[in-house]
Amino acid sequence: MFGTTKVKLDSALVDKIKKYAEIAGYSSVEEFITHALEKELAKIGDSEDEEEIRKRLKGLGYIS
Repeated sequence: MFGTTKVKLDSALVDKIKKYAEIAGYSSVEEFITHALEKELAKIGDSEDEEEIRKRLKGLGYIS
């Protein structure tokens, strides 16, 4: 079974997420966030090469 982890988010961001999660028909904020993260990780791809992953994350603006 998978465990869970708590993440701190800005309250304004959480309010925005709640709004969009409800509009999109998600059953919870957690479900929306999980789906969004899975979708972003899929964009990075299945590459095992750490340097390639760094380049992709940099290109997406997640790291500098």
